[in-house]
Formats: sequence, structure tokens, C-alpha cells
Amino acid sequence: MLKKRIIPCLDIKNGRTVKGVNFVSLTDAGDPVELAKAYVKQGADELVFLDITATIENRSTLIQLVDKIAHEINIPFTVGGGVTSVDDVSSLIKAGADKISINSSAVKKPKLISEIASQFGSQCVVVAIDTKKEEDGWKVYTHGGRTPTPIFTLDWVKQVEKLGAGEILLTSMNNDGTKNGFALDITNEVSQTVNIPVIASGGAGTKKHFADVFLKTKASAALAASIFHFNEIPIPELKKYLKIQNIPIR
Repeated sequence: MLKKRIIPCLDIKNGRTVKGVNFVSLTDAGDPVELAKAYVKQGADELVFLDITATIENRSTLIQLVDKIAHEINIPFTVGGGVTSVDDVSSLIKAGADKISINSSAVKKPKLISEIASQFGSQCVVVAIDTKKEEDGWKVYTHGGRTPTPIFTLDWVKQVEKLGAGEILLTSMNNDGTKNGFALDITNEVSQTVNIPVIASGGAGTKKHFADVFLKTKASAALAASIFHFNEIPIPELKKYLKIQNIPIR
């Protein structure tokens, strides 16, 4: 069994780390560079940086901030937000990103996944999927959870894997920021449907929530934000707890 990864996420707005509930009501969570350095010290396996308003504001990711953070860390670094072309990817990799996360632009132009994968390798492409449970099933949302699409999440994950995505970052909008636990049902369905790693995101509030997502789904990694930013669950403590549950952890 592959070792599971613990990944803090920096949601960035106006150069600051923010955290919301169900994708709204954003509050300030601190300086992203300082948080990034702290996470490396605490033993985070990777770091995700999402410029959450880049797509809505129709601009590219904050390159200088990415560069600043990349200089301070030595763990795999995924960057997303406002990435719409292979040139954007090239700039972010030059600035120090190891992987690129695309969401709205992938839905709008699926072949972008293949273009990035063929130029930089599948391992570089993380397709972020914001999903919400509706009456007829789990559907994909774009533009930071603002825009619904008619696409069913399970159909989309199959397509992105075929197109060359190396990883899926799956966020349940229903669970995001609630601290009531990950959406185990859709996370399990997605991780059973594809053969690429799935990062579970949205809803972590306790150490048990992490154990549940690893024991009850095939997720390879779990991502969280506020519980790490506000030190509600220190990463070393979480890893120690997961090891006691016999979950292989890095």
C-alpha cells in the first residue's frame, strides 16, 4: 500500500491566505510565505497553492508570490488558479512549481490537459474538481464554485484520466470548511473509478476524519486548510495518530 500524503492548502486572495466555508465567507488566515515555511518544518508531504480569484478576475496566477514560496520550501509544490495555457504552466514551473492544478480551464477546453501532459508529463497535471451534490447526483462546478455545469463528476474524472491527468484534487463543496468530515461517498466512488491518485479535500475537522478518508476510500492524500492554518491539528500530531491506526504515512 502506498504511503498516504498530508497536504496543507494555501487559498490565496490579494496575496494573503484566506479560508471560507462552502466556498464563501472568507476570513484572513495569514502570510502564505510564513505558513509555507511552517508546514515544511511540521512535516507536510506537499503544499498546494490556489489563487482562488484569478479565474473570476480573469488574470493569471500571482507568479512573484509563487516564486517567493518556492524559494522557501523543499517539498512538492502544486500551483493553480487562472492557468489557461501551456505558456502559463511554463511560467509557473520556471517560478518553482512542481505540479500545476487546472479546473475551470480544463472544463472549458479539455484538450488543455493533454497539451500540458504531453509537454511536461502527466505527473505535472493535477485536475482540480469542485463538486456539489445535487438532486440527480454529484456535478462539477467551475469559477471557484460559482458556476454550475451539467457535467456529472464521475463522467468527468474518467475523461480527465483519459486525457492525461496525473492526479485529481477532489473538493466537495457541500463539505468545504464545515469540519464535519470529508465526503466519503463521492471520494470513494471517484477513487474506485480512476487509476490515478485522488486527493480528498473539503471538510476535515478532526484527526478521525483523516483516518476515515484513508480507511474507507482509496484516496492517496488528504488536503486541508484552516485546521492547519490555525494550528487546530498540528501535522506531526496527525501523522502520529494515523500511524497508530496502522495507516501507512510518510
